[in-house]
Amino acid sequence: MPEDLLQTALADDGADPRGARPTEVPEKFWDEEAGAVRIDALLKSYRELEKRLSQRLAPPAPDAPEEDRIRFRRAIGVPDTPEEYAIEPKHELCCADAGVNQRLHEAGFTPSQAQLVYDLAAERLLPLIAEAASQFEAERQVEKLREHFGGEERFRRIAAQVSAWGRANLPAPVMEALSTTAEGVIALHRMMDAKEPGLAHRGEAPSASDETELRAMMRDPRYWRTREPEFVKRVTEGFRRLVSAS
Repeated sequence: MPEDLLQTALADDGADPRGARPTEVPEKFWDEEAGAVRIDALLKSYRELEKRLSQRLAPPAPDAPEEDRIRFRRAIGVPDTPEEYAIEPKHELCCADAGVNQRLHEAGFTPSQAQLVYDLAAERLLPLIAEAASQFEAERQVEKLREHFGGEERFRRIAAQVSAWGRANLPAPVMEALSTTAEGVIALHRMMDAKEPGLAHRGEAPSASDETELRAMMRDPRYWRTREPEFVKRVTEGFRRLVSAS
């Protein structure tokens, strides 16, 4: 459709054909004479802003003011004090430790990074520690048996005899329980010397509830981890009673 020249003239109403500055464009970026955005000024301002942001997010120099260091740590999420770490322990042996938290805070760890340290300790270190403790305890128990039986060579001979007798005369759970401690091996040796026929050849089976209770005690950390003497003795004596009462 042809343009209505009369309406066009009325709409212009003497307006500057170059156009006015849009409200969203700051004055410093507007060229009044050209009636257009000053691209060079806009790019320069953008570069300066980008530079300031990169400087703000970069680690401060060693000689930077303390406020710069604090501002940077806050920007990446480091709390102001180590007490602000909210550690959720994955294991009772890996609970939050004030000294560790202090070291993590000094190193600039964020809360999620600090939590990861504790998680990895529970996941990777505890099994290694438990294994090392178990090996150490096993060596200690073997050393007690060497002393009890009069040396390495005699203990080896007796160990072979006790092992053969126990596997032939005792149920596997009883043999397993007694052979894991020095006290249990000594008890096996005494039963062998006394020529006790054992559970396998008795007419009446041991009480299921008693054996279940003893097996549960074997899973207790006091038996397999800390080897508390009185607790281990209760397990050993319990299995001995099962053997004698059957």
